[in-house]
Amino acid sequence: MESKTKNRESWLAAAFAALAEGGVDKVRVELLAKALKVTKGSFYWHFRDRTELMSALLESWKQGRIAAIKEQTRLDAREPAQQLRDMLALYGGSKPRGMAIELAVRDWARRAPEAESIIAEVDRERLHSVAGLFAALGLPPDQAFARAYLFYAFAFGQGLLAPAAAADRADAVRRICASVLVPQEQAAETKAGDGRAAKG
Repeated sequence: MESKTKNRESWLAAAFAALAEGGVDKVRVELLAKALKVTKGSFYWHFRDRTELMSALLESWKQGRIAAIKEQTRLDAREPAQQLRDMLALYGGSKPRGMAIELAVRDWARRAPEAESIIAEVDRERLHSVAGLFAALGLPPDQAFARAYLFYAFAFGQGLLAPAAAADRADAVRRICASVLVPQEQAAETKAGDGRAAKG
């Protein structure tokens, strides 16, 4: 027999699949039980009710996103600009399920304060971490934060546009937008130096 921990994780995995497919309204115990091919009653071995399931879903999503962003923005052998370009590529359609879950959680947050607070916590970590990469390029704090804000506005804005609208030039659009969002290291350092000189 599978352990209760593993079964709990299976319910969460099914809930994430339902969230990606149809949003928060699709995350229903009856539908999840059908997808898992188990009885509805087995759900209550692992969760008191749907509310507890949804709280666990949010917590799991938050922990996963924060862990991912910390790993993606950890300074490594790559130049910070390359790290930023690599991150943009991740948001550029290579992981449609992840983007579907992201947008579903954001839609959920418009109706539920508990989801809104989780989104805010994740976004704060994202902006802080990505601003750190821009700062490593030599940008002053306000510019680094503003760049991080634009970075995520573009990354998630892609998911709101119809894919067919730019299907014939999607790669070119992403490449050009990346060149606008992510400054070259030397150019960024020059701007920062000019700003310091102006203040002096």
